[in-house]
Amino acid sequence: MSTRPAASPLLIACALGIEHLALRTGDRSGAGGQVTVLRTGMGPAAAEAAVTRRLADPALSEAAVLATGFCAGLAPGMHPGDLVVAEETRDPRGTVPCVATELLVKELVRALPGRTVHTGPLTGSDHVVRGQERSDLRATGAIAVDMESAATLLSAVRTGARPVAAVRVVVDAPEHELVRIGTVRGGISAFRVLRSVLPAFFEWHRSLLLPRR
Repeated sequence: MSTRPAASPLLIACALGIEHLALRTGDRSGAGGQVTVLRTGMGPAAAEAAVTRRLADPALSEAAVLATGFCAGLAPGMHPGDLVVAEETRDPRGTVPCVATELLVKELVRALPGRTVHTGPLTGSDHVVRGQERSDLRATGAIAVDMESAATLLSAVRTGARPVAAVRVVVDAPEHELVRIGTVRGGISAFRVLRSVLPAFFEWHRSLLLPRR
């Protein structure tokens, strides 16, 4: 008789109340273990503090960490509602490679057929990026930017070895600049997209428990 590995916890971190609402109201039936959805607050400092504090809980000492929420796309042709799967997150303090990104892409395509999924580096910023700064970040090779993912993953790996990933929904792109975050829920489909990503997150988490061949 085979023994299934114990399910490790999953910590899903987001910054905004609207992101937290989307994740809390999504389908959680496929969760393979303890799932904690953490609202960190906006900005890298808030994300670092909240994630470090939460991972200090012994129950989450071995938790996988996934950063999610909204982002600004940097590449031409991106549209609101597109998905970004980070191959790595980066900011001036360091770069963190993401784990099992191919599986995340596969499961997101399954969960959200017809949605475009972009992969590449996700860069961090401490402010909203617009105009020429967007082009400057694109020139570094990054495909999207947000304020919390890099700080979240860097804090996560500094507290202990663990699988990490980042998935973001584009709300702001070169041809579709967002005036204010409050228009997201009423103006575009990003809220509904974020609400639908949980099954893909759970499959990613479940795959981490499988033996490697």
